[in-house]
Amino acid sequence: MKLHLGKKAVWVLLIALALLALYPVVFLSVGSLMGADELEDGFGAVVSGAEGYVSFPLLPRYPTFRHFVEVLLDSPEFFVMFWNSVFVAFGVLGGQFVVGTMAAWGFARYEFPCRRGIFLIYMILMLLPFQVWMLSDYILLDRLRLLDSLWGIILPGMFSAFPVFIMYRFFAEIPSGLIESARLDGAGEWQLFLYIALPMGSSGIIAAMVLGFLEYWSLIEQPLTFLKDKSKLPLSVFLPALTRIDKAGFMFAVSVITFLPAILVFLGGRDYLEQGIAAGAVKE
Repeated sequence: MKLHLGKKAVWVLLIALALLALYPVVFLSVGSLMGADELEDGFGAVVSGAEGYVSFPLLPRYPTFRHFVEVLLDSPEFFVMFWNSVFVAFGVLGGQFVVGTMAAWGFARYEFPCRRGIFLIYMILMLLPFQVWMLSDYILLDRLRLLDSLWGIILPGMFSAFPVFIMYRFFAEIPSGLIESARLDGAGEWQLFLYIALPMGSSGIIAAMVLGFLEYWSLIEQPLTFLKDKSKLPLSVFLPALTRIDKAGFMFAVSVITFLPAILVFLGGRDYLEQGIAAGAVKE
């Protein structure tokens, strides 16, 4: 009986934590559907600096899509930044797919001098924050004349160590007997990589791609550091640039549209993401 009550208590706690985590999403979604007058009534203390307290209804009294229409039809700069984000995210993911899969396959299946030491360096690099690399990246990109270019953000991301760490474990778990049998049947190294490594390591690859998309879709520091031309900024810096507090509904709508692709990608790759996290937690 006590065990049964304990399980119920755990479930209640988990549901409460889940609702707490979902609160920002609900808050943004409801706010984006409120009209200007309703926002003034509910958030007047914040929106217009009036006295009083903020009140947040669970559902808007008079739902409207006016703010979404304003964002999608009357804000051309939004679409420019949106496609900049798409170009950056998929450019980085494409590079990580090519570079990361090859590096992970090499570390997992080939013996070469200092393999463990080099892989340890990869792991150390993965732990270093952007601020540590900011100055050296800036100087390098300046020498390559890639400052104020989207490629100045894409190229460093392509050689990230994190996808190598995720994919390495999946490639290492491929049975050695299968690889040796393929070699005996005449398969070359490229054939092993294309027809055995990529299909059997697809879960790890997808997990790395999902995490990479979530990271590079929401970049803030790199664009603000390496980009000066406002027409090249990604969508992740569009919302922080909005400073007019009377545009609260517009800002809510921008927030909702911005996090929708990330949510869809996360939901689509959730199972693979769980496998990637579980595999990465296994010690060699």
